[in-house]
Amino acid sequence: MIRIDKWLWAARFYKTRSIAKKHVEQGKVRINGQKCKPSRNVAVDDMLTIKKLDFTWEVKVLGLAEKRVGAKIAVTLYQETEESIKEREASIAISRMEYQSTPKPDSRPTKKQRRDIKNLKSRQ
Repeated sequence: MIRIDKWLWAARFYKTRSIAKKHVEQGKVRINGQKCKPSRNVAVDDMLTIKKLDFTWEVKVLGLAEKRVGAKIAVTLYQETEESIKEREASIAISRMEYQSTPKPDSRPTKKQRRDIKNLKSRQ
């Protein structure tokens, strides 16, 4: 048995353990569909729902690790469900399309254009 915040950090879902703990406290991580505290223990075969940014992972715990491991090993600690993979890929595709559709300037503004922009912003 290992704490949920430690496991999330070891499996590389979060960069630091304190961030993992904060997200668990905020209810962004659920074990078997229930909210939990950072001290809750994770066991093999538990289903986790992790909400991070615009994505939601639904993973099944396959292994436990107390210490942070390399990315190749971390992937073996869990298995993501097929529905979760499809939803995440769809949201990634949508965000890519939104990024490509936003207008981008051909070049950086000149010094005069920057002064004009600054003057417009200061008037408001």
